[in-house]
Order: sequence, then C-alpha cells, then structure tokens
Amino acid sequence: MSDHYLVITSWPDLDGARQQAQAWLQKKLAASVNILPQMDSIYHWKGELRHGTEHKIFIKTRAAHIEALQREIRDAHPYAVAEILHFKIDSGDPEYLDWITRSTQ
Repeated sequence: MSDHYLVITSWPDLDGARQQAQAWLQKKLAASVNILPQMDSIYHWKGELRHGTEHKIFIKTRAAHIEALQREIRDAHPYAVAEILHFKIDSGDPEYLDWITRSTQ
C-alpha cells in the first residue's frame, strides 16, 4: 500500500508560488512541485461572487509530511483560507513512487 500523496493548492502570484515550492523542496516536504500557468478563478467569498487569477500547484509527497506541509502552506499563504486538498496516490509507477520516498527522506 502506498503512503504517497498529491497535495493541491493555489497561489495568487508566480513568484510567491516558486518561492514556496523551493522552501518545501529544501525542507524535503515535497519530492516535486508543479506550478501551472495563471488561470482565472471564480468563487464565493463572504457572500459575494469573486473573480481572480492564481496558479494551481501540485505537490508530490508522503503521508508523513502532510501535516507539516499543510501548516507551511497555511502560515505562508496570503489568503485568509488557503486551498489545501490532499489525495492518496493508490497506485503509480513503482520507480516514481520510490523516487518520491527517497526525495522526501
């Protein structure tokens, strides 16, 4: 059974997203971080329909780092409520999953 996770968050600016990605990687909380190009986001906030731009971030990690990674995202995030979703990776290429494990030790 795999203990690998995909964590998804978003960031309003590319420079901030890159800075955070590097911090997570240096702390070995993540094996890999993908930052997608700017996108439009439409959402409800405080009873209003809002519109903004942000970058979606995909983080590959292990279960042992979920709590610390979530705390890091919350502490650094400029939003009052940060998007933090994590999904268990049930299967994948064994070599890639092993690489995630080695990269986060």
